[in-house]
Parts: sequence; structure tokens; C-alpha cells
Amino acid sequence: MSTERDLRQLYQDVHFFAATLSEALISVWEEDPAGVYNEVVRGFIDRYTADYVRVRNVETGCRTYYSRDTAMFKRI
Repeated sequence: MSTERDLRQLYQDVHFFAATLSEALISVWEEDPAGVYNEVVRGFIDRYTADYVRVRNVETGCRTYYSRDTAMFKRI
């Protein structure tokens, strides 16, 4: 079981590049209307740009785009 200390936030291109190459499991967090961040998915980075990150869900295999401006990405 991971603790908060073990999670590393991804925010620079080099972080996304390393996570993509190493096929690291990441979690995506989005803010709800109350201002609280909730984990929305765990998966692997398929593709990233300056604006978006495409994550392949670890359970379903579905690919979803998340905005780098509004979502928080953490390496597990």
C-alpha cells in the first residue's frame, strides 16, 4: 500500500517522458466543485503533449485525455 510520501507529482515534460518510458503506474486527480481533489483513474501514460496527457486505464484499458492545467498527475 502506497503512502502519500511514495507518490510523486508529475508536472514537467521530463517527468511525463520518464513515466511513459518506464511504463510507471500513475494516478490522475481532478478537483471537484468543493475544491477537493479526488482520484479519478489509475493507469499508464500513452501519450502526452504540452496541454494534455492520454492515460490508459489499468482496469478497463480505455484511453482518456486529461488536461495538464486542471488535473494533477502522480506516479505511484
